[in-house]
Amino acid sequence: MAWVEAASVYYLRVMVGRIDPYQENPLPIRGVLGEVELVREAATLVMLLTIGMLAGRTWHKRLGYTAIAFGVWDILYYVFLRMICDWPRSLLDWDILFLLPLPWWGPVLAPVCIALLMIVWGTLATQSNDRRPATPVTWAVWGMNGLGIALALYVFMADSLRTVHEGLDATRRVLPASFNWPLFCVALGLMAAPVAQIGWRMGPRRPALPVEGCVAPSIEPIQTGDRISM
Repeated sequence: MAWVEAASVYYLRVMVGRIDPYQENPLPIRGVLGEVELVREAATLVMLLTIGMLAGRTWHKRLGYTAIAFGVWDILYYVFLRMICDWPRSLLDWDILFLLPLPWWGPVLAPVCIALLMIVWGTLATQSNDRRPATPVTWAVWGMNGLGIALALYVFMADSLRTVHEGLDATRRVLPASFNWPLFCVALGLMAAPVAQIGWRMGPRRPALPVEGCVAPSIEPIQTGDRISM
C-alpha cells in the first residue's frame, strides 16, 4: 500500500508540475481532482484502521496494530517516493503531509519521527499482556498523549490557520517559512508518554519492601529425638 500511495502522489505531482511541493502555488489542483484526493486520503485511513481491527482481538491491540501499520506505511511511502522520483532529497525537505481539514506542512523528518513512535508503541501494546485496569495515572498519561497530538497538529497547520480567514484558496497557496521544532519536540515527548508507561510496566518487577515495624515471624526447628521437624 505504501507503493500505491507513493505512485498515486507521483502521478498527481507530475500532472501539476509539483514533484517538489515547496514552490509557488503548491496545490494547483482544482475541480473534481481535489475532491477525489481528499476522499482518497480518508479511504487510506479507513484501510489502515481496518488492518488493526482484523489483526487484534481487543481494542487495545487493534489500536496497536493500526499504529504499526500507519507507521510502516508512512515511512515506506517516503522510501518508495524517493525511489520513484528522487524526492525527498533530504529529511528536511518540506512536504504537504495531509489535506484534512487544512493543509499540513512539515519537514519529512517530523512525520517520520511520529511514525517511528507509533511503531514502537504499537509493538509494545500488541506484545504486552498487562491487563491491569485503568488508573488515574493511566488517564493522565493518555491526557498527555492527547495534548501532544493537539500540539503537533497545531505545528503542522500553523501556517494554514494564519490564513484560514482569507478562505480555502489562501490556505492552499501558503508556503511555510519555518518549522517550530522546539514545540514539536515538546509534542513528541508528550505523545511518547504511553510508550514510557508500557515500558515501565514491562520492566523487571522490583521485590516488595518490608513494611517498617513489621518483623516476619521466625520458624525454629523443633528437635524430637533423632529427627528434626519444622
